[in-house]
Amino acid sequence: MSATKARQVRHHKAVQVLGRIGMGCYGLVYLLIGYLAVRIAVGGAGQEADGRGAVAEVGSTPVGGVLLWVLAAGLVAYGLWQALLAAVGYTWIDKEKKRTVKRVTSGVRCLMGVSLGFYAARLAVGAGEQGSGDQKQQELTATLLGLPAGPFLVIVAAVIVFGVAVGSVVKGVRRTFVEDLDLSKLPSGTRRWVEWLGRIGYAARGVVFGVVAVLLGFAAIQHDPSRSGGLDAALRTLAAQPFGTVLLIVVAAGVAAFGAYCVGAARAQRG
Repeated sequence: MSATKARQVRHHKAVQVLGRIGMGCYGLVYLLIGYLAVRIAVGGAGQEADGRGAVAEVGSTPVGGVLLWVLAAGLVAYGLWQALLAAVGYTWIDKEKKRTVKRVTSGVRCLMGVSLGFYAARLAVGAGEQGSGDQKQQELTATLLGLPAGPFLVIVAAVIVFGVAVGSVVKGVRRTFVEDLDLSKLPSGTRRWVEWLGRIGYAARGVVFGVVAVLLGFAAIQHDPSRSGGLDAALRTLAAQPFGTVLLIVVAAGVAAFGAYCVGAARAQRG
């Protein structure tokens, strides 16, 4: 597909609507991750507090089969919308370097959305969960450690994830996420709430990614892939710290705030 054709598709009304609905579904996943994290904090059990755990939680409801198909369609739509943004989006950003970073980030969100969407579809047809998010993370880490200079590669991955974590916190503190929104499309009474949810949510998500980076670093130093993990491992690591229950509940609320931000900001997201 040419760049001109991709831009035409990106601006098509149906694509815009589906992408925004998909962003709402993506936000729902984070809302459920926050809920699952609170359950870990107060009970230490339940579904894994990550994207797969959130999707599985949807499937466990009485109408889970139908909801899983809706979620699958929404997440895939969101992923494809992000793919278009990765290819030809962010034209409102003047600085080329910054635009490139945002396009790369959209590429990552594309992979996340599509993979979670297909996972929801597999659960809907009863294909099974095929391993947890942490298991997938550990398998990937083990593969990297098995390569020449494997520990170095894992350290590089940890540094990249830590950079993403810092970037997320800075994004929340400086409110730079607002530049990707057209706040005039939101009711005036909700704009402040959307901004505050974004600030809290991006900061909390950065904290969790920072813990993921630390876990990757430990896995590299000790040459032990079982020390790595994804969101669920990061949240359980927080729970194991002094005052961990309170700490995890606070972070869980922040993660849920990011989900609420995605739902609330979907209408205003520039596409």
